[in-house]
Amino acid sequence: MHSRAGFESEYPFPSKFFDLDGVRYHYVDEGQGDTLLCVHGNPTWSFAWRNLIKDLSRDYRVLAVDHVGCGFSDKPQDYEYRLARHIENLSRFIAGLDLQKITLLAHDWGGAIGMGAAGRMPERFSRFILFNTAAFRSQRMPFRIAVCRWPILGVLGVRGMNLFAKAALSMAVCRRERMTPAVRAGYLAPYDNWNNRVAIQRFVEDIPLSPSHSSWNTLVEVEEHLALFRKSPMLFVWGMRDWCFTPAFLDEFLTRFPAAEALRLGDAGHYVFEDAHEEIIPRVRAFLTNRVE
Repeated sequence: MHSRAGFESEYPFPSKFFDLDGVRYHYVDEGQGDTLLCVHGNPTWSFAWRNLIKDLSRDYRVLAVDHVGCGFSDKPQDYEYRLARHIENLSRFIAGLDLQKITLLAHDWGGAIGMGAAGRMPERFSRFILFNTAAFRSQRMPFRIAVCRWPILGVLGVRGMNLFAKAALSMAVCRRERMTPAVRAGYLAPYDNWNNRVAIQRFVEDIPLSPSHSSWNTLVEVEEHLALFRKSPMLFVWGMRDWCFTPAFLDEFLTRFPAAEALRLGDAGHYVFEDAHEEIIPRVRAFLTNRVE
C-alpha cells in the first residue's frame, strides 16, 4: 500500500490504522508496558521517531501517529487542516484505544496538538517529554517559513517543488552526514507529489500570529490548559541550534514549568532526534525510570 522502498530497515514497523469517519489515521504500536505516545510535527511523520521507537519499545508500549495528510495516513484534499481538527483526531485516537497514563513525546506542531489533547483529557496523561516545540502564542516566525505562506510562490514552492520538506533535510540538522540516502528517502516518501503535500502547506498556513487567525483561539485554549500540568513530570529535549524553535521557546516553557528537567543539546538543530538520539535515549530512559507512578 505504502512503499518503503529505500528505507525498509529504517522503518520496519507494521502499519496500523484508526478510522476517523472514513479517513484512515496511520500509526505504529510497538512493545508492551507503560504507554509512550509520539506526536510529530511538520514536515515530518512517525518516521522521525524511529530510533526512539526501536530502543524504547523493548520496555514500553510506544505508539506514534501520523496526522491526517501526513506520513501513511490518508491525505484528503478537501479537509479541515486546522489545529483544532488535529487535536480532535488525536483525542479520538487516544479514547478509541483507551490509552491511560500516557507519557507524551511531542515535536514541532506535535507540541500544540499533543498538549491540546492532554488539556482535553488530562486524566489520561502522566508525563511529558517535549522536543523543540511550542504550545503557546508567539510572534516568532523565521523569514524562511514566512516565505512559504506567500499566496502563489509559497504554494508553488511547498506543494509544487517540495522545497519545505527538502530544505528541512539540511536546514533542520547540524550533522548532515546523518541524513543518509535511506533517511532522506524515509522523510520524503509520503510527500512525493502535489496532492500528497497538502498538509505540509496547510500546516504552514495554520500558524496563528494574530487574533484574526482561525486557529488563534484554539492555541489560546491549549496555552491556558498548560497550567493543568504544572506539577507533572516534564522533560524538555532541545536542539540549541534550532533556528525555528530557538532556545527562547525553551526559556518560555521553563517559566511555565519551573520544576521541569531540560536536556540542552548544543550541537543539535530542529531535527534533534537525528543529531543526538544517542544522547536523548538514555536521558529519556532515566526520566521514565525515575518517575515511576
